[in-house]
This record gives sequence, C-alpha cells and structure tokens, in this order.
Amino acid sequence: MRKTNVKRIIFLDLMRALAVLMMVEGHTVDTFLADQFRDYSSVGYNIWLTIRGFTAPIFMFTSGVVFTYLLKLQDLPFKENPRVYKGLKRFVTLVLIGYVLRFPTYKIFDYNEVTKEQWLSFFAVDALHLIGFGLLFIIGLLFIADKLKAKDSYLLLSGACFFFVAYLFVENINWIDFFPAPLAAYFYSKSGSLFPLFPWSGYVITGAILGQYLAKNPDAFTTKSFSMKLSIVGIALLLTSFIFHYIEDLFYGNKQFWTDQFALIFYRLGVVLLLNSAMSFLAAKIKNIPELVKQIGRNTLLIYAVHVVILYGSAWFPGFYKYFARTLSFSESLFAALLMILLMVWMVKLIQRYKDYQKKKLAVAEI
Repeated sequence: MRKTNVKRIIFLDLMRALAVLMMVEGHTVDTFLADQFRDYSSVGYNIWLTIRGFTAPIFMFTSGVVFTYLLKLQDLPFKENPRVYKGLKRFVTLVLIGYVLRFPTYKIFDYNEVTKEQWLSFFAVDALHLIGFGLLFIIGLLFIADKLKAKDSYLLLSGACFFFVAYLFVENINWIDFFPAPLAAYFYSKSGSLFPLFPWSGYVITGAILGQYLAKNPDAFTTKSFSMKLSIVGIALLLTSFIFHYIEDLFYGNKQFWTDQFALIFYRLGVVLLLNSAMSFLAAKIKNIPELVKQIGRNTLLIYAVHVVILYGSAWFPGFYKYFARTLSFSESLFAALLMILLMVWMVKLIQRYKDYQKKKLAVAEI
C-alpha cells in the first residue's frame, strides 16, 4: 500500500482553531445579548455582527480544505483510499450528532408530548448536518472525476457553482409542498434551517478545491507566492460580489448590499480567502505553533457539540438559554464568551493530559 506522509500545514491548524473559537464566541454572545443592545446604529454591534457573518463560511470552508487535503494526500486509487471510507463514516457521524443535539424529548419511544414546533426544530438543518453532506458531495464529485478521468478541480468548482447559483431559485420554492418536512428542511431556510444545502454546501466544496491543490503542491503554503495567489483570488471575489450587487440593483433598485444574499456569498468567500492568505503568510514566518492550538483544531467536533449543549441544552440538559437568554449587556456577553472559550480550551487540555497519561501507562506496561 502506498501512502504519503502527512505534512502538517500550520496555517490550516490556525484556521481550524480560529474557526471553532469564533463559532463558540458568536453563539455565546448571541445567546446572552439583550435585545436593547442589538442596536444597528452601534459601531460595536455592527462589527460583531459582521464578523459573525463570516464565522460559518470560515468553519465550512476549512472543513472542506482539511478533509480533501488528507484524502488527496493518499497516493492511492479512489476505491482503495481509506480516507474515502473515513469520509463516509464522518458524514454519518456528523448528521447523527446533528440530530441528537436537536432531539425533542428525553423519552426514546414516547413522543406524545412533542409539539409540532419541536419536531420542526428537530428537522432543521444545522452546521453539522451541512458539513456532513458537504463532505459527502466532495466524495461524490471526486468519484465522478475519477470515473471520467477529469481534473478534480473542475468538478469541484462546478459543484460549488451549482450550489451557489441554484440558491437563487431553490430558496424561492416552498419545498414543504413537495417533500416531507425532514427532507424539505435541507433545501431552504424558510423551514427553520440555519444552514440548508443551498448555498452553504458551496463553501465546503470550495474549500475542497484548496485542499486538493495543497495535496498536489505540499510545499506551496511555505511560499509568499501562495499567499499572494490566495489574496488575488480573494480580492477578485470581493469585486465580483460588488458587480453582482450592482447588476441586481439595476433590476430591483435601491437594494442594500447586506441584504443581497447572492452578492454576500461571494463577498464572504472573498473574505475567507483573504483570511487564509493572511494565515498562510503568518505560518510561513513561524516554524511551529503551540501544541494546544493543534489540539483545539483536532477537537472541533467535540468543542462544537459540548458548547451547543451548554448554551442551548438538549433533551437531557436544559442549557443556559432557557434561563438567561438575551439578558446581558454587550460587555457582559463578551465576558461570558471569554469564559466559554476558556472552558473549551480547558476541556481540550484535560483530554490531551488524559491521552498522554494513557500513553505513558501503556509504555510502562510494555517495558
């Protein structure tokens, strides 16, 4: 079996850690911030809201990059690549955890007390469902590329464009008229889904394009030219977003940029690439990063699941949202977010200490 050694790409570790900590901060502030402080005339609130708008694209893009990088790094035929089967397993795991986190009752077999609203909330598609299906789509596109002997990047780019462009049409269809609620939830946000497949899968698949490039050019990330290329593409996407908005404004008139969802897709993607460019430039200057940062990046799923349960609760735990939702000032909410981040970091450190202890224990037993 041929296998290429995994070469750690520092800026991906930085991006994974940043993405999950941004997610924790955004969820925590949004949970606790009182309505009177959600003031669009406030500079601080607008900065926070803007940054939060980039959190999900960063999280999803990075997931696509890391998964595809590890998959394509294996010098093996598609069907023999163990990363394909790990990806399918990851898809099932993410979707199942996504549903478990939203399970409407602590009773396994008795659903008489579950309301219609609770069922609709259970069916709603969240970040874990979306990333799981994003990985599945990446595997499918790479499978098609393998069968057609086509370039991976062409198929991945086509897939990303499909989800971005189709969003213009899919979002305006009332899918509940055609499909049962659990399936309709994957197609549009009016079902209550935070991250339906359109357009959000496009961010995961776009990340895959960068992931396969890094796998084929494992030393590229250490060069300034790589950072420059990312920044050029990022700036081009920002310009594209303004062009799309200008065209839409000509047809529909006086449309605010921040409400133009199609333009925002490319604007957010451009910002994500610029952030990756900055991180890769920083990573090229340093030889290594703290082990804790790597561990945070490796435990994104655990951090996501635990902080969601703490904040929003589950069928078995009430969560802080039930008691303190929208009750704190802006500074108090930021302080709560800092405490939540510290708690997640502490959890990761404890897990790593336990793993290290088990390794030492095993090593002593083998002597």
